[in-house]
Amino acid sequence: MILKKREKYKRFIMGVICSVLVLLLTGVYMYVWQKYYNLNLDDSRIRADWFGWKGNLLIAALYMVLILLFSRIYNGFRIGLLRVSDIIYSQSLSMLFINAITYIQICLLERKVAAPLPLVIITAVDVAIIMLWALAGNRIYSNIYGARKMVIIYGSRQAVGLVEKMSLREDRFMICKAVSCDEELSVIEELINEFDAVIVCDVPSERKNDILKICFNASKRIYITPKLTDIIIRGAEQIHLFDTPLLVCRNTGLSAEQAIMKRAFDLLLSVTALIVLSPVMLITALCVKLCDGGPVLYNQERLTKDGRIFKVYKFRSMVVDAEKDGVARLAGENDDRITPVGKLIRRVRIDELPQIINIIKGDMSIVGPRPERPELAAENEKEMPEFRYRLKVQAGLTGYAQVLGKYNTTPYDKLRLDLMYIEQYSFLLDLKLILMTIKILFIPESTEGVKETDNSREEISAADKTKV
Repeated sequence: MILKKREKYKRFIMGVICSVLVLLLTGVYMYVWQKYYNLNLDDSRIRADWFGWKGNLLIAALYMVLILLFSRIYNGFRIGLLRVSDIIYSQSLSMLFINAITYIQICLLERKVAAPLPLVIITAVDVAIIMLWALAGNRIYSNIYGARKMVIIYGSRQAVGLVEKMSLREDRFMICKAVSCDEELSVIEELINEFDAVIVCDVPSERKNDILKICFNASKRIYITPKLTDIIIRGAEQIHLFDTPLLVCRNTGLSAEQAIMKRAFDLLLSVTALIVLSPVMLITALCVKLCDGGPVLYNQERLTKDGRIFKVYKFRSMVVDAEKDGVARLAGENDDRITPVGKLIRRVRIDELPQIINIIKGDMSIVGPRPERPELAAENEKEMPEFRYRLKVQAGLTGYAQVLGKYNTTPYDKLRLDLMYIEQYSFLLDLKLILMTIKILFIPESTEGVKETDNSREEISAADKTKV
């Protein structure tokens, strides 16, 4: 009961905590702006007209907007939801971008190359503030809310993986009880009333509906692993036929206007990236060649929109003839086929850069489902026919599955993440995913291979397939 009362004020409390950080960061910047930049503008007319108290207020407001924008993109305000280290990394990366943009803005205002040292110093100060704020904010959150006592209602063995992931955040999730969805509804209802929140994992639709109603009636928080049909419905448009609400699922992929805008954006960004990153690509090519004398590039057949096969280009990160036995398989966590240079370029994903050429050719898009090998896709479709849903749009260099997943993310989870992208596509979502991709480049866990003890393709039992 106490937790429920506190929940009512959660947004307000978190808003106050986040506002403190925004004001501190803005205050540091405004001090530097006034002392090192504003008073040094050569054009006194501009300073008099624009940078009185109104102009300074505008400068501060713009800086705040940038903080809010990048913190939202990188989830930098998610105190209590993410680990402290994740919060610090996200906010620090945000401030790096914000201060870089701000430096460009100052150079334009001064009409010359401004001194970068003050902004370098405040970036270091910002990181220190962020660290203290994240530690204090997380402590406040934990003291007020603590971990929720939860019951998980499961319908298949897939719940084991979810429990393992949630157990990594014992400060937030405390799973006290597990019960099968096949239990009597009265038993399930009694357990729901006993705990603070409920997790529903792969439960058949009819039983899930009953559980949702019980939770809604009891005002219980509920966490649900969505099925493919749930994700499709989330992308539906809401309309009304007189007094009857309707949900329209168009299921056609991108509209003509969206496809044209996406292609134009792909060309603009990929050509620019090819020019800017050409020195990095040349150095990488030289390192790959010197490593073992083999070819620099590696091409492989992949699938894109409507099942079309194309050749994807990558910097070679494995030994020559890595699959000379003819068996298609994913890279292992400690795969001895990966060369020393390959380990490095895979860690920061430089091996993917030649795919810029695929984007310019029209084989791929910057954002979209990762192109799968025809052999592996065929195997996945035997167990999971819905895997072909990923081919409703052009394959991409990055996307939800790359940003939120790992190399060893299961095919079913990849499908769910890719379907989320397809159903919720927008130009702004593409921009967000591109910026989020930069965040994961230096996170080792996002590039690890398939563990030897894991199956590279998730097996779905007949019972599970009927509930997809």
